[in-house]
Amino acid sequence: MAGKLKVTLVRSTIGAIPKHRATVEALGLKRPNNVKEFPDNAAVRGMLQQVRHLVKVEEI
Repeated sequence: MAGKLKVTLVRSTIGAIPKHRATVEALGLKRPNNVKEFPDNAAVRGMLQQVRHLVKVEEI
């Protein structure tokens, strides 16, 4: 866990539960196909694990 993660929002949060919607918003992902890069650490991994059905994660 030393690199970076490229995260893409692949599904809309319209039908998601509020906790998952808040997690996606905290990651800074606004709309589907929005891409952000994050450091590969435990906090980010935990957030991504919670919304794994909404995002696609690639290691850079």
